[in-house]
Amino acid sequence: MAAVTLKRWNIAIGAGQPLFVIAGLNVLESLDLALSVGRQLKETTAKLGLPYVFKASFDKANRSSIKSYRGPGLKDGLAMLAEVKRQLNVPIATDLHEIDQAEPVAAVADLVQVPAFLVRQTDLVIAAARATEAAGGCLHVKKAQFLAPWDCKNIITKAREVAPKLDIVLCERGTSFGYNNLVVDMLGIGEMQRLGVPVTIDATHAVQLPGADPRTNGGSTGGRREGVPIIAKAAIAAGADGIFLEFHPDPDKALCDGPSCLPLNSAAQLLATLKGVHQAVR
Repeated sequence: MAAVTLKRWNIAIGAGQPLFVIAGLNVLESLDLALSVGRQLKETTAKLGLPYVFKASFDKANRSSIKSYRGPGLKDGLAMLAEVKRQLNVPIATDLHEIDQAEPVAAVADLVQVPAFLVRQTDLVIAAARATEAAGGCLHVKKAQFLAPWDCKNIITKAREVAPKLDIVLCERGTSFGYNNLVVDMLGIGEMQRLGVPVTIDATHAVQLPGADPRTNGGSTGGRREGVPIIAKAAIAAGADGIFLEFHPDPDKALCDGPSCLPLNSAAQLLATLKGVHQAVR
């Protein structure tokens, strides 16, 4: 498996490379919060010598309830992300949900993310692939909760059909296991790497309990944040090339997926541990 590169930032991801870190907020709440979280995570990863990409969503289009907070939207959200990129000098990761979002998102994001629920949407994958390749970025594709690891080859084939030079990274984020639950098959990480691409682990969303938040009587997604470090360490021990984590200064007050995200003050210790695991297995 060859490494792929975020060319604008000279960051390589994959075989023989340091642990790749995608971390930030689940959804943009304010520019000040994004800058604060991004600044702390940049300082932490710099001390550890780990390549870092700031992540936040401008819109959470797949919320359980129509009343749930979704984010500032495309225009204002991309403006916030561009400002984080300018002030902190960090690469940006964010997700898109619609075909016409591909070009504006790829103009700001270095890592364009296709959400797990949408990876079977051929037109969206094609639009994201074309726009990302044209902008010189990398496509980060979440494996759907209903897909086998080896089925991701079809996503890669679709993307490369229209963007043959596109750098692609796959992301494991758990598989539906009965109702309101996800499990992570660690053997799937190697299966996806055998498709010729690096693989990250989204340990945050892997601990979700879809539609099972007792605080809202099923009106939002629950989670088990205490499981995030366990899944992260296990996946990196299994060979994952990168880690995807979401933080918040006060997770219980986060406007989206609070039960699954970690307190920001836990980032330094966790990332140091994950670096150690990555070095040990490599």
